[in-house]
Amino acid sequence: MISTEHTDRLAAITVFGEFTLADYKEFEELVNYKIQFNGALDLLFDLREMAGFTLDVAWEEIKFSRRHAHDFRRIAVLTEDQWLTWSAWVSQLFVDAEVRVFSDESEARSWLAAGEATEAVP
Repeated sequence: MISTEHTDRLAAITVFGEFTLADYKEFEELVNYKIQFNGALDLLFDLREMAGFTLDVAWEEIKFSRRHAHDFRRIAVLTEDQWLTWSAWVSQLFVDAEVRVFSDESEARSWLAAGEATEAVP
């Protein structure tokens, strides 16, 4: 199950339990809508409560990342799991976005907000 929160320039997704393909499709729909109407986007993935993910989610993530390689500015991943930290690093190979892993949500949100403020300055 996922929970989403979004503003014009940010999509935040929290995963609870197993991350399923249906959850990922919900995430994709939100992101596609935000990109279509607002352009490049920041992402916040909170994976601290994620119990795992299905193989089809991993495949969908690779396809999605390749389709949207230039559509993200910054991606913050909240986790303390070393495997997820490593996979976030690998994800950087598919997107132009700056990807960072955090264990503290306020630090992640501050980093995302700092990027947004930097972009607003001419």
